[in-house]
Amino acid sequence: MLAVLSPGQGSQKPGFLIPWLALPGAEARLGEWSALAGVDLVHLGTKADADEIKDTARTQPLLVAAALLAGEQLPLGDVDLVAGHSVGELGASALAGVLSPESAISLAGVRGREMAAACALEPTGMSAVLGGDPDEVVAAIEKHGLYPANRNGAGQIVAAGALPGLADFAAAPPAKARVIALAVAGAFHTPYMAPAEAALDAVAAGVTVTDPARTLLSNLDGKPVADGAEMLRRLVRQVTAPVRWDLCMASLRELGVTGVIELPPAGTLAGLVKRELKGEGAPEIVTLNTPDDLDAARDLIARHGGHQGGAR
Repeated sequence: MLAVLSPGQGSQKPGFLIPWLALPGAEARLGEWSALAGVDLVHLGTKADADEIKDTARTQPLLVAAALLAGEQLPLGDVDLVAGHSVGELGASALAGVLSPESAISLAGVRGREMAAACALEPTGMSAVLGGDPDEVVAAIEKHGLYPANRNGAGQIVAAGALPGLADFAAAPPAKARVIALAVAGAFHTPYMAPAEAALDAVAAGVTVTDPARTLLSNLDGKPVADGAEMLRRLVRQVTAPVRWDLCMASLRELGVTGVIELPPAGTLAGLVKRELKGEGAPEIVTLNTPDDLDAARDLIARHGGHQGGAR
């Protein structure tokens, strides 16, 4: 079984779309999507520096555009499963057939702008917690009035909330855990993002969806979602809900995934999968970062894909 994964915010790198613009029609496609997203995706993916593409309002549509641009080069009919991390769920939902590419890009533009605006309302942030007992880490996070915003598996949980609480938490970390402050604009996937969720919900009400054509996992609980309208509701809710990537990876194991392709900018999710699904039965992984990687990705799909006819 073959899974295609779409990464989230933090995976972007300056200039990572440059090689993709050599594909026929790619620049024109990005130009059309730029109008929908309200940002210049060609500039952001080629000439913008790290600070510019760190801006939430710019990063989110850029990552969704990258996933769609690369994903459309693959034989999606033989892809069994798709999943995305955080904003990557919009790209995954489009590749599953739930959203049109245009709807995914438009929603990413709104999501990015509104989350950036919510971050400006009060000083909040996020910190990665590496190691420690997961239950003890979550208990310590909540004790400080914070939220476990991302449970990424492979010994990584992200705490989010008010900056004073994060400082207190870092000063007294859980046993056998390291706390690293993240360079993000605010507390994503927490109640602090409620205004952004409301704004996205208003726009999503006008979006047409269809049921997924292949297995589509949800960050909410790691389970497959077979109903397009339900997935759209989850995409909106996910703005304030924790990302349970640990449960998504558990589903990869349970469903018997043997091959994984991470869409550009690839590496982050592949690393988590490699650390979590190791040993006997570990999936073969291809990181799709440039068009030069497409042959390897297509070969992986040919050898591992095409094992189901639709969503389950």
